[in-house]
Amino acid sequence: MVLQILGVVIILLVSASPAGRADPAPVQYSAINCRKHTAVLTDFGAVGDGKTLNTKAFETAVANLSQFAADGGAQLIVPAGKWLTGSFNLTSHFTLFLHKDAVILGSQVNMEDWPLVAPLPSFGTAADGSTGARHASLLFGANLTDVVITGNNGTIDGQGANWWDDFKNKKLKDARPFLVEIQSTDQLQISNVTFTNSPMWNVHPVYCSNVVIQGVTILAPVEVPNTDGINPDSCTNIRIEDCYIASGDDCIAVKSGIDQYGIKVGKPTKQLAIRRVTCVSPDSAVVALGSEMSGGIQDVRIEDVTAINCQSGIRIKTAVGRGGYVKDIFARRMTMSGMEKVFWMSGAYKSHADGGFDPNALPVVHNISYRDVVAQNVTVSAVLDGLEKSHFTGICISNVTLNLGPAARELQWNCTNVAGTTSRVTPKPCDELPEKAGDCPFPEDKLPIDDVVLKSCSTA
Repeated sequence: MVLQILGVVIILLVSASPAGRADPAPVQYSAINCRKHTAVLTDFGAVGDGKTLNTKAFETAVANLSQFAADGGAQLIVPAGKWLTGSFNLTSHFTLFLHKDAVILGSQVNMEDWPLVAPLPSFGTAADGSTGARHASLLFGANLTDVVITGNNGTIDGQGANWWDDFKNKKLKDARPFLVEIQSTDQLQISNVTFTNSPMWNVHPVYCSNVVIQGVTILAPVEVPNTDGINPDSCTNIRIEDCYIASGDDCIAVKSGIDQYGIKVGKPTKQLAIRRVTCVSPDSAVVALGSEMSGGIQDVRIEDVTAINCQSGIRIKTAVGRGGYVKDIFARRMTMSGMEKVFWMSGAYKSHADGGFDPNALPVVHNISYRDVVAQNVTVSAVLDGLEKSHFTGICISNVTLNLGPAARELQWNCTNVAGTTSRVTPKPCDELPEKAGDCPFPEDKLPIDDVVLKSCSTA
């Protein structure tokens, strides 16, 4: 039996395959670490017909490959086919590699295929405001080290339509699942995979460090709410690059917990680089900072971003009761078209985890720099609303040209409780941001994550 001799079989897979199995042709790929041992999902009884439930096969594969964590790690190859599964956990020193014609399908058989898990400590309740528990993500992992989810553009399809309908019709007691949630993990890579039809958020690293997300495509119907693209949450040292995201919510939403729960956990998101991202999001932002920001957000660097038909470019959203801070945020070289609002800061975001928030916990928003921005077909240039008892300060906007569209509003800059400066900005900004010669700053030093160089690996 394969499982009885599994340890031997996996060690020998590179040079010899079990009788009758056709291994996929070797593929070169880049990863934070390569693996010494290799197995194919079909070794564990999986059937790629899009109908057979393969949760047990994924679970057995990961459990058996976990024995190699201390011996060079292991990679699980998902070959061409449609692999139906419920939620399953990943392990340390592990790579999940999707063949270009592989599709992992989220089960629609029953909700038990997506077991319930507790809310995150920094949220207190489910992320969509549900009062119950939440369903586990399709791919899940916690307290791990060195995890890679990659491929040559294989697909993870959440088949979320039933979840969307039930949410819209208020039939769900518990919150919808994500496609990927990885918690409390050091060294995480997600790359060269297409995510589509997520029931809710797509990619959610939370309480993680040293995270690389690159070459990812995320596709969600733009009319479906809460289908955020990538949500780094209470993470440190993150690099998001070369991604295409079409979403019914924020393409990238930077978070760190909400209200008293996020304040208590106190884990900020910091040292985040976002580069070369294209976003389509008619109802939300290219990059949102908050509204769950009670643990703090600091040192975010956004550059070379393309926005197409988006509600806003960069949006800072917070509220009385959040506490925390959003500071040292830098963006440059953004190209946009079809924008409802280009710059948006909201101090009166309405949602709360529950009624237990502290009304004296005021957020701090400071040192926000935007430069080198060009936008076409703009409706409103900026809505900047700070708080009466906590003004948003240190705002700098320079070298910005916003070309108005046919639906442009008469009031282009609406500013309250904010302070800062502008330089060479068209249309003319509000009086709260007077002209001051010079460019806004953008850090020239490297973040620690930029020292991470991916290695050349093989599926063989």
